[in-house]
Amino acid sequence: MLIDHWPLLGLRVRTARLELRLPTEDELAELAEVAAHGVHEPGKRRFLVSWAEGTPAERARSVVQNQWRRRGEWTPQSWSLDLAVFVEGRPVGVQDVWARDFAVRREVATGSWLGLAYHGRGIGTEMRAAVLHLAFAGLGAAHATSGSFVDNAAPLAVSRKLGYQPDGISRDLCDGEVLVSQYLRLTRENWERTDRPEVSLTGLEPCLELFGAR
Repeated sequence: MLIDHWPLLGLRVRTARLELRLPTEDELAELAEVAAHGVHEPGKRRFLVSWAEGTPAERARSVVQNQWRRRGEWTPQSWSLDLAVFVEGRPVGVQDVWARDFAVRREVATGSWLGLAYHGRGIGTEMRAAVLHLAFAGLGAAHATSGSFVDNAAPLAVSRKLGYQPDGISRDLCDGEVLVSQYLRLTRENWERTDRPEVSLTGLEPCLELFGAR
């Protein structure tokens, strides 16, 4: 079976109402449709890579290609896991976590998107908390980082709620405009002190070597 060769297909991260996992091909098509209907307010740029500003067809195709690309480029030294977020069995967005040289650095970074129809329900906080549990409790991370444009209040509020601390800014030139991002860092010590939802992990053990976690 394919899972014998790619055990990440069996990884499950669950909270009381969410399940995070790799989607099947049919679920990936459904996830692409969620993106096609929009992931942020019209006229607002929310990502340095401008995939979300394209046409509905371009957004959908980007989601599909990104899933395939990241699986194909995976190594224990450089990996990125795009977990589909399911609510009541339906995909509503993506929570990703990635690392470089994790075996030594023990540091991950995260990013995410949600279909516009699912904003404002607390899902963003819960899915970030879930993937942080995977990183700290499951993989043994020491640090997690995140970043967002300084005018993008929602993800910055999620970070603060989960115990992150400011970690500098970046100024990037995109389409002739300077965009300022706030970066934040969460240490294992602060993660352990922060209130968070209960999270369960299944199917992790066969994946640890792929993450460079052992």
